[in-house]
Amino acid sequence: SIKKKKKKVRIVSILMEELRRLEKYQSVVSAITCHGLLSSSTSDPASSRFLSNLVLFLVQPCGDLDIDSKLGLVSDFIPKISGPFLEEISRSIQRDDEAKHSSESQKGYLKRCVMDNVVDPYSSQKHQQMVAMVGLDAMKRANSTLEDFSRSYFMFHGLEINQPHSIFRYLPLLSFTESYIYQMDALNETIVSESASGSQVIMQWNAESRLLFQTHPLKPLGDLLEREGLLTQRIQQEFQSGKEYWALERKLCHHLSNKNKIYLEDVMRAIHLKSFDYRVLNLLLYKLRGEEVNELHMDFLSISEFLVEVADDLFDYEDDVLENNFNVLRMFVGIFGSSNAPTELAKRISEAEEKYEEIMKSLDPHLSSNYRRRCEEATKEGGKISGHTLGTWNIPAVISDEKAYRAAQR
Repeated sequence: SIKKKKKKVRIVSILMEELRRLEKYQSVVSAITCHGLLSSSTSDPASSRFLSNLVLFLVQPCGDLDIDSKLGLVSDFIPKISGPFLEEISRSIQRDDEAKHSSESQKGYLKRCVMDNVVDPYSSQKHQQMVAMVGLDAMKRANSTLEDFSRSYFMFHGLEINQPHSIFRYLPLLSFTESYIYQMDALNETIVSESASGSQVIMQWNAESRLLFQTHPLKPLGDLLEREGLLTQRIQQEFQSGKEYWALERKLCHHLSNKNKIYLEDVMRAIHLKSFDYRVLNLLLYKLRGEEVNELHMDFLSISEFLVEVADDLFDYEDDVLENNFNVLRMFVGIFGSSNAPTELAKRISEAEEKYEEIMKSLDPHLSSNYRRRCEEATKEGGKISGHTLGTWNIPAVISDEKAYRAAQR
C-alpha cells in the first residue's frame, strides 16, 4: 500500500542518515589517530567519541568565524571552565528537561481526564485557545444516538439510510458533534449525581474553569463549527438551549434531593430542552447539505422529541432515581406527590399526542408512512428510541422515598 511504501522510504532515509553520521565519525577518528592526537589515556571508545564530536563541532560553520578564530576562543575559554561550573549547567538542563516532561505528562493526563469527564476540562488550556476534544468512551456512547438519528431523521432530508454514502458523507461532523455534547452531558450528570452526596466535582476546579463550564460549555464546539463555516444562528440558539437544560438539571435535581420546592414550568421547560442535541444534528445536516430549514418538519420533530424524552424517562426511571438524574416522572412526583404524579404526566402526554397527530396530517403521505414505520421498528427494538407508538404508554410504579430506595439498592 502507499502508506507502507512511505513508511519504508522513511526507514531507509533514517538508516542512510545514520550510516553517513557513522562514516563521518570514523573519518574523524582516523584523522585524529593519524596525526597522533590520541594518547594512551584517550584511546578508549568514549574518549575517541568525545574528541571526534568536539572536532566536528569546531569545523561547523558559525557566522563569520574562521578556524583560527574558533581555536583562539576555545584556547581562551577552556582554562576558565571549572568542574563545578559544568555541573551547575548540567543540573540546570536536567531541571528544564524534567519540567518539560512533567508539563507534557500533565497535559496528557488532563486531556485523558477531559475525555473521561473526571477533572477540570479547561485547566490545560488556560493560556491557549480552547480546542474541542472528544474521548473514545464518549464516541462509543454517542453511537446509539447517531444510529437512531440516521434512521429517524435522514428521511426528512431525502436521504436513504441503506445507502452508505448517505451516512459516511456526513458522519465525521455528526459523530464529533454528538460525542462532544454527550461528553458534556455526562459530565453534568456526574456533577449532579455527586452533588447529592456533597462532593461536587466542579467545586474542585478553579473559578475561571467553573465559570467557563457554567456559561460557555459548548464554546469549543461552536468555535470548531465556525471554522468549518457551519455555525448558524439556529445552532447557536440550540447551544443556549443545552446550556439552559444543564443548568435546570443541576437546579432541579439539587432541589429534589434537598426537598425544596420544584416548579412545573421549570420541569416542562427542561423536558422540552432535553433533545437539543437532536436539533443541533438536524440543523447541522441542513447546513451540510446547503438546504433551507423546513420549519414544518422541525415543529413536528419537536413534538416527537418531547414524547420520546418522556418515554425514555419512563424506561430509565429507576436508574435515574439511583443516580439523581433529571427525570420527568421524578419531578412530577416531587410536585404532585406519588398518587397524582402518573395522572398529571398522562395529561401532558395526551396533549402532546394530539398535537403530534394533527401536524402529522400536514406531512407528505410517503414521509408520514415511513416515519410511522420507523416508530414501530423502534418500539419493537426497545430501549432508548426516537419512535413511539401512541396509546402504549407504561408508567412505572413511582418511588415515594428515593433515599430509602437508594439505600436498599446499594
